[in-house]
Amino acid sequence: MPTILVVDDSAVDRRLAGGLLARDADLAIRYAANGLEALDRMEEERPDLVLTDLVMPEMDGLELVGAVHHRYPGVPVILMTSQGSEEIAARALEQGAASYVPKRMLSRTLRATVQRVLAISGKKRARLLECMVSNQAAFLLANDGALIASLVAYLQDSLAQMGLCDESECMRTGVALEEALVNAMLHGNLEVSSGLRGESDEQYYALIARRSAESPYRDRRIRVDARFERHQAVFVVRDEGPGFNPLALPDPHDPVALERPAGRGILLMRAFMDEVHYNQIGNEVTLVKRRQAAKRPGE
Repeated sequence: MPTILVVDDSAVDRRLAGGLLARDADLAIRYAANGLEALDRMEEERPDLVLTDLVMPEMDGLELVGAVHHRYPGVPVILMTSQGSEEIAARALEQGAASYVPKRMLSRTLRATVQRVLAISGKKRARLLECMVSNQAAFLLANDGALIASLVAYLQDSLAQMGLCDESECMRTGVALEEALVNAMLHGNLEVSSGLRGESDEQYYALIARRSAESPYRDRRIRVDARFERHQAVFVVRDEGPGFNPLALPDPHDPVALERPAGRGILLMRAFMDEVHYNQIGNEVTLVKRRQAAKRPGE
C-alpha cells in the first residue's frame, strides 16, 4: 500500500488534502506540520510520495524539495500551490519537484495527480542493456490512456538502461512525456480544450468520452519516435489534429501560469526537459533530455 506524507502547517489544509487522498482505500496517509518534521518522519518511515505546501515555518516547501531530492531521490514531491506562491513553486519544479496542484483545485485534481505520479515513479528499472550505445523506436498509438502509461514506463526503462539519468530524473522525465502524450491525445486528436476543464469538469470529461467514439477523432493516432544515445534522448510526439499556434503559448517564465488550467502540461515539460520545441503548425513536439553530469561525492 503506497504511503503519502502530507506536509502543511495549516491543520485544516493538512486534513483536507489527506481526506481527499483517503478516499482511495489503497493509500496510507501520514502527516507533518513542516519540512523538518517531515524529514524526521521520513527517517522513521520512508513514504512513496510527499505532498507539501510551500509556505511553512521551520522549513518551507522549497527547502523540503531540495532535502528530499538529495536524501531520497526516488521519492517524488508534489507541491500544493496558492495565490502568491507561484514564483517559489516554479523554483521548486526546477530543483526537483515532480508536479504541482493549485490549492483551489485540490478537490478536482489532487487524487488524479498523485495516482499518475505514483504510477510513473513506482516502475522498477532493470539495467539490462548497459552496453547499448544507441537505440531507436517508433510507436503508433490509439487514443488510449493505458497505452500512454505503458509507453511512458518503457521509455523510462530505456533512459535508465542508457544511464542518461538517475531515478529521480527518470521520474520527472516520465511526467513530461506523459504530459506531451496526453496533450497529443486530448487537445490534438480529440480537440478538447483544457480551458473547459476549469469551467466544467463534467462537460470536459463528457466531451472526451463522446469524441473518443466519434469519427474523425477516434481514428486519429499519436506517432512517437524515440532515439536514445549515450549523451541524450530525443522524443518526438506528433498527433493528427489541426494543431495550434505555438507562438500563443504562455510565457514559461511567468509564475502566474502555475494557477491556470491551460498550459500546465507545457509548463511541466519545459521544467523537466532540456529542450522543448513545437513545429510551425503545433501538432508535433520534440523533447530533449541530456545526460546528467556525474555528481561529486557529497553533492
